Amino acid sequence: MSFFDFSASKTRHYHHGRLRVEGGIIPEAITAYRTYGDPNNPCIVYPTCYGARLDSQETFIGPDKIFNPEKYYIVTFALFSNGESSSPSNTPAPYNGPYFPNVSYQDNIHAQYTVLQHLGVQKIHTVVGFSMGGQQAYHWAVMYPDYVERYIVICGSARTSDHNKCFIEGPKAALVASRDFENGHYKTQPQHGLRAFGRVYCGWAYGQAWFREKHYLMGGEYPDLENFMRGQWEAGQLLWDANDLVTLFHTWETGDVSVIRDGDNLEKCLSSITARGLIMPSKTDLYFPPEDCETEVSYMPNTAKLVVIPSVWGHMAGNGRNLPDRQFMHEEIMKFFEETSKSEK
Repeated sequence: MSFFDFSASKTRHYHHGRLRVEGGIIPEAITAYRTYGDPNNPCIVYPTCYGARLDSQETFIGPDKIFNPEKYYIVTFALFSNGESSSPSNTPAPYNGPYFPNVSYQDNIHAQYTVLQHLGVQKIHTVVGFSMGGQQAYHWAVMYPDYVERYIVICGSARTSDHNKCFIEGPKAALVASRDFENGHYKTQPQHGLRAFGRVYCGWAYGQAWFREKHYLMGGEYPDLENFMRGQWEAGQLLWDANDLVTLFHTWETGDVSVIRDGDNLEKCLSSITARGLIMPSKTDLYFPPEDCETEVSYMPNTAKLVVIPSVWGHMAGNGRNLPDRQFMHEEIMKFFEETSKSEK
């Protein structure tokens, strides 16, 4: 087994200065990122998803993992509002907390492009992402067609569907309606709201069969469902800033590549993508269902490939924590790289 020194891949911060975004201005905008490997190798861009920080990306990075830093130059980006890049929780007044402006996917991609130019990246071999990361991959392919050669969307979509928006409003409402959220002006993190947020979200994260088969016991880690919801989902959300979560939801909820160009015509927008795409929904995903992905891929018959992850883990199949799902994705991504490399020759 090969060894890679992850300690050398520390979080860096690119300072944009005054940055105009969808909802106004971030006076001193910062993009947090990490790099892995030799800058002379082909570049893989790997942005974060909802509820993820940069260290979580290392699930897929390593000599024996999907993205090998001995073969690729890997750049991971933190979304605005994830607590590492500029966010409600780390921006000083007067743009702190609930005063932080809304940020779009386009704002994130433009900022990431600026960082890549700073790093001297001439071309992106592949943009890959899970969930919100996958939506960013779609945006990259539309916004910078001459810069992106491939993109991989894992449990994501080009446009956030109406049903997906309805799902988002559930945990968001549980958070903002809590007695301790105080319209975002809380002095300490709203524990009641964050706990409720986690419980509402939990029921959407996995497929129904996952619960039926009692995977929430996690091999004996939890004795029952109640302890799983508290230990995994309440505890997980308590690590986050509430305003960060709300602002991230706005980015997700308004995701739609067709607003960038083509006047809200999704078919026209997607059919114009020239990069090669691998679209990988989970069979049991409740809010990025494979049916939505099938429709989007049908608009790109010559450039995109649909491969459904056969998993009961729902949306969470795409984060790679379940070994069989991770192995399946690894195999399909390697096939995709091989197929697209052959077609370029």
